[in-house]
Formats: sequence, structure tokens, C-alpha cells
Amino acid sequence: MGSISAGAEKPHALCIPFPAQGHINPMMKLAKLLNQKGFHITFVNTEYNHRRLIKSSGEMSVEGLPSFRFETIPDGLPPSDADTTQDIPALCESLTKNGLGAFRELLAKLNIKDNNNNVPPISCIVSDAVLTYTTTAAKELGIPDVLLWTASPCGYLAYLQFSHLIDKGIIPLKDASLLTNGYLDTVVDWIPGIEGIRWRNFPSFFRYTDPDDFLIKFILQEMDGAKNGSAIILNTFSELEPNVLQALSNYLPPIYTMGPLQLLENQIDGVSLKALETNLWKQDNSCVDWLDSKEANSVVYVNFGSITVITNEQLVEFAWGLANSKQNFLWVIRSDLVSGESVINLPPDMVEETKERCLFVNWCDQELVLSHPSIGGFLSHCGWNSTIESIINGVPMICWPFFAEQQTNCWCCCTKWEIGVEINNDVKRNEVELLVKEVIEGNKGKKMKKKVIQLKSLAEEAAHTTTGGSNKNLEKLIQNVLLSPPNY
Repeated sequence: MGSISAGAEKPHALCIPFPAQGHINPMMKLAKLLNQKGFHITFVNTEYNHRRLIKSSGEMSVEGLPSFRFETIPDGLPPSDADTTQDIPALCESLTKNGLGAFRELLAKLNIKDNNNNVPPISCIVSDAVLTYTTTAAKELGIPDVLLWTASPCGYLAYLQFSHLIDKGIIPLKDASLLTNGYLDTVVDWIPGIEGIRWRNFPSFFRYTDPDDFLIKFILQEMDGAKNGSAIILNTFSELEPNVLQALSNYLPPIYTMGPLQLLENQIDGVSLKALETNLWKQDNSCVDWLDSKEANSVVYVNFGSITVITNEQLVEFAWGLANSKQNFLWVIRSDLVSGESVINLPPDMVEETKERCLFVNWCDQELVLSHPSIGGFLSHCGWNSTIESIINGVPMICWPFFAEQQTNCWCCCTKWEIGVEINNDVKRNEVELLVKEVIEGNKGKKMKKKVIQLKSLAEEAAHTTTGGSNKNLEKLIQNVLLSPPNY
């Protein structure tokens, strides 16, 4: 699988994700692939997440390998020993103010000749597409900066419309009444690639009314900054969203579809390289033994990701909906899942009533769980990692999007690909019960299963070791961009 010419100096890629679990995971997969292809890798976590990684997986998790090392960078926020995802708006604002300076200092440190370990100088940067300050540093060094967009292509296309929507006077919304008077159900048919979308399916940041909202400024800043990158990597396969990819090519630098990254990662040979982890929560994989005791396609897997927070009332509605469905379920309940609560309190009678057919865990290996034959449905927030993992394992979805582009992903799952059903934002137990039953044992669930199996097959073809487009794109990216002088 080598891509580097014999005798050539080993290239050195610095990989830096946005500091949240859903961004770190795909960046790690890409870093492993590059290392397998002959790159020395420096993987950069924030100091905060570095401590969390040690807490969840031990000191050995950050020791790395001779050609794969870990470094840290400050995030600019006040010190904290919490074990939770940081406040996203505060994190974005801090990285905007402090990120470039800290990044320059790290690059300067790493580029000091290390004769003892024979570490080559940084030859390219692979950064998160919402950390586009890295392109400034790359230009200063005269090296390529490739951006990994870790969310969905359809979400990316929607974000890229925000500047046009502002110019048209569509956003910010004139007042909060537009959130409840039916306006969000307006069908939008003039955006190539996502024709037929409704305003409510746009990323949740669309629903803002404050013209000084920082997150909107951050989105506009990062969408504009991406144009300065050497290339864009998308964790998808071209057959899934061809019209979206065509539309994106009108806005962005050269695009390389390189997914599903999990399927490419599965092809890595080295045991030590495969074993490198990025889990910020301690995993409890004893659930696999429980899944082994269940029939095929009989379990609903419930996980709202690493950032979603819900109210206690929503927790109770989900709990009773799952209980009343009479289906088996495995539910990941983070310690910080319920907003403002330090202890999760499920209804005791619900827990007693379902004790023979449910299991609760704090965190688990989602990829391992979704690949288990007992999983018949996935109740999810529709983050892109979860969506693509559901597809490659042939699991239909019950969608409850929380924020960001999850609303757009949900629309694609339910409307374009027909592999999901949506739960209303104002979640009610009766609706949860009916949709869970429908997905696990209903006719619509069977149709969704057939559709998602078809997409799974296309994903596997894209990731084929010799003929797959994603593997070919990885080789093209290396030769045409990462090993070539940048075209700045």
C-alpha cells in the first residue's frame, strides 16, 4: 500500500482536528491511512482533550508510534478538568482569537531539526475545515494545507448558502414568530443539489434573529477560509450524493471523496497502528455480550452522540416510548446528556419494566455495535459519523436531529435516500413507540432496510482496495497535492 517513492525523504503530515469527538474520529482515520502510505504523522489534540484521552484510555493511548506522534495545543479557554464536550460557541470564539498564534508556535517547535529521533520537517498540513486559520500558517511555510470536512456534503452545501441568504435578506430572520408560524416549512427549489429542501431542514444556525450572532460570523469566516485550502477531503462516496458534489465543486478547491473512512481504515495492516484510539469517554464494550444474546435485527441502538443535550422531560418521553414499543434496546446515556443535571434519573418503573430487554451504557464502540447482527435500527441525532456508519452497516435510522447540519442529514436520510424516519422535535412517547415498532417490524422498516443495504453495497464498492474510487482518490491526493508544491 506504499505511496512514497523509495529513497525519498519521508513526508511529515501534521493532522489537527477541531477539538470535539465527532471531528477527532475521522481525522484519526485519515491520519492512520496516511501513515500506512508512508507519512510521518503528528496528531494534534488540545491540552484539554489530551487529558481526557489519558483519563479514558490511559497514558499508553498518547505514546504513539515511532512514525506517529501526539502533540498538544492550548484552546485558549480557562483550565478545566471536566469530562465533557466544551461549550461549542465559546470554543469557536477562542480558537478564532488564539488558534493561529498557538499553531505557529507548535509548527516552529516541530520544525526544529530533531537529530535524535530523525523526525523530518513538516511537509504538509491536514486540518479540520473549520480551522481554516491553518491555511495562513501553511502559506507562510510554503506547504500544502488540505482541509478535512468531517460533516456531510449536503450540510456543507447548505452552509455555503448562508452568505447568499444574508445578501437576499432571508437571514437573519426578522423575528422569532417565523420559527412557529409555518415559515420554516417553506420549500426551497432554487439551490442546485438540494432542491426541495425546507428551511427547517437547513442547519439549525439558520434560525437566528440576532445579526451579531457569533456562530454565524464563524460559519461565514470558515466557509470563506476554505477557499484558500489546497484541497478538500469529504468523508463520503461519490455515488451517495452526486448532485451535491457537483454543486460543491462550484464553491471549493479540488474535492476528494475519500469515504467511508471506516471502510478504508479496516484495510490497514498494522496492528499497532489500528490500535491507536481517540475516545474521550471510557468505553464499555461489555454490551457486545448482551447483543450476542439477542436475535438478528431485534435491537434498537440509541445514541445521541457526543454533544447533544436533552431535557429531563425529553429523556422521560424517549424512555417510555422505547419501553412501550416492547422492542429490545441498547441506550448510550452520557453522564452529561441531560442539560443541567449531574445525575441521570430514568423513571424507576420504566427501568423495572424493561430490565429483561434493555441495557444502558455510558459510552461504547459505536462502530462495533452497529456492525452487530442483532442491531435492527438506530435512534440517532443524525451526526454525519453516525449516519455514514449506519449506512455502511445496513442499519435503518430513526432520526432526531439536535443542531447544526443534523437537520440536513435527517432530510437526506428520510427524503432523498429513504433510509430513515423522523421524530418530531417536540418528542412524545407515542410517536417514539410507533416509529420504533415500524422500523423494527413494520413494512416501511423492511423497505428502509432494503434501501440502506443497497447504499451499503455502493459504499463497499467505493472503498474496494483496488477498484474503489475512494482508494484511488487517496492516491491522487497524495501524489497531486500532499507531495506537490502548493499552488498559492
